Amino acid sequence: MPIPSPVIARGGKPLFGAPLGILMLEAAFPRIPGDMGHAGTWPFPVLYRVVRGASPARVVLDGAAGLLDPFLAAAAALVADGAEAITTNCGFLALFQKEIAAHVGVPVATSALMLVAMVAPMLPPGQRVGVITVHAASLTPAHLAGAGVPADTPIIGTEGGREFTRVLIHAEKTDLDIAAAAADILDAGRRLVAAHPEIGAIVLECTNMPPYAHALRETLGLPVFDIYTLITWLMGGIRPRNFGAPADRATCLGADARWRD
Repeated sequence: MPIPSPVIARGGKPLFGAPLGILMLEAAFPRIPGDMGHAGTWPFPVLYRVVRGASPARVVLDGAAGLLDPFLAAAAALVADGAEAITTNCGFLALFQKEIAAHVGVPVATSALMLVAMVAPMLPPGQRVGVITVHAASLTPAHLAGAGVPADTPIIGTEGGREFTRVLIHAEKTDLDIAAAAADILDAGRRLVAAHPEIGAIVLECTNMPPYAHALRETLGLPVFDIYTLITWLMGGIRPRNFGAPADRATCLGADARWRD
């Protein structure tokens, strides 16, 4: 009877089984299911680290001034703890994409804006991607360049709305009227496609917008992509689905002649 090969468990880090590390802003607004700050959003375990002092206003309105080093340190700490990939909970951190990726040496996806370049080639000729953001006035060419987004991409923000931006960015209160927030995003989507009828897909910059993606898709009739789309795709590469050991060629040929040369 053959002796089974030994199974060796490899160590080297304090935490296992949570391959995604999420850099969180320091905020007090509610995290509803679908928000990346709600752990139940993810179909896999995650590690969180709050970057102290990184308020939404400071990151979005002030261009994350003075925050690069704290984000680098927090990302490195997540990797040291066991994260195999890093993301952030603000699309405006596309500003730090190259620096964080260079610092930690694992895959990094700072922003859903990275999806624009991925989605655009999928669209029919003459169509392009539009972006909905939490604050269009603050989304600069530097943010777009950091995520590889063309400078002429149609963009609209929710800052003129009734609820979403004033709660998430201006921190006017710590509760959220979900229906009013949804209305802000749907209104922005309608205005965006009315102004740019060539839009064939939407990318949601803000990581707090995935809870509203389904309603936006139903309203506009267009594909909607967001940080959940990006990160579940990323984790599909970090932890590919295991279909079991591939059958050998002879077995495949015996089971189905269509596999023959």
